Amino acid sequence: MSRTEAPPLPEPLRVPVADSHTHLDMQDATVEEGLARAAAVNVTTVVQVGCDVAGSRWAAETAAAHPNVHAAVALHPNEAPRIVHGDPDGWSRQGAREGGGQAALHEALAEIDALAALDHVRGVGETGLDYFRTGPEGMAAQEESFRAHIEIAKRHGKALVIHDREAHTDVLRILADAGAPERTVFHCYSGDADMARICADAGYFMSFAGNVTFKNAQPLRDALAVAPTELVLVETDAPFLTPAPYRGRPNAPYLVPVTLRAMAVVKGLDEDTLASAVFDNTARAFDY
Repeated sequence: MSRTEAPPLPEPLRVPVADSHTHLDMQDATVEEGLARAAAVNVTTVVQVGCDVAGSRWAAETAAAHPNVHAAVALHPNEAPRIVHGDPDGWSRQGAREGGGQAALHEALAEIDALAALDHVRGVGETGLDYFRTGPEGMAAQEESFRAHIEIAKRHGKALVIHDREAHTDVLRILADAGAPERTVFHCYSGDADMARICADAGYFMSFAGNVTFKNAQPLRDALAVAPTELVLVETDAPFLTPAPYRGRPNAPYLVPVTLRAMAVVKGLDEDTLASAVFDNTARAFDY
């Protein structure tokens, strides 16, 4: 089986569900093809997430054109240091860039603020901290950007979508210090069961991706087991994090049922009950 070949369509869910975090702009299919494939397995709603100014504009335009797509807009945590310090390796999709300093970051944040005011933009994110890809030199820019996104989300009454990679303590600290928005979602939840209890106490939503199905992901399954069902979401983060047994192949919203079924086993729930809860939770989290 080719690693580049798309996995087959899973058995459709009986109850509709939403993909709380996807990147349609990074997938091979057109938006229409991706949504049709998802609808065929009863994934009826997706949240399209921006990672930079251009991607956030695209997310907003796509949501405006498709009633079952909602947008989230942001500068990804790794984007903020690139704007400030430059990206000589061209690691992001924009190619090599010169650093623009604080002024460039503030200009980009102003664009995100303007997009966040739009009605079909339901979230501000993915924002947060990423200590895996950004070293100490980029941490100040990340934190400044994260705090700005928290304020933007609160000002416009939108959900805050968190990207937290190897930065749990600082993400929780900044949320507590700045005051989290009313609705906060930990996308691709990556903490353990102890952190899940902290998130639950704070009322934060926890969105689980295909990596909850990976063999080495027992800490994630332990977290899911203790996460209150009313705070649990499901996502693809497509084209990344394709669930087992398709790990390493391209991900897309139509694969949500694979992850949801694995989650139902962990939660000790039948799939219809979990799908129904997740559908309602996602609508509540993103206020649509």
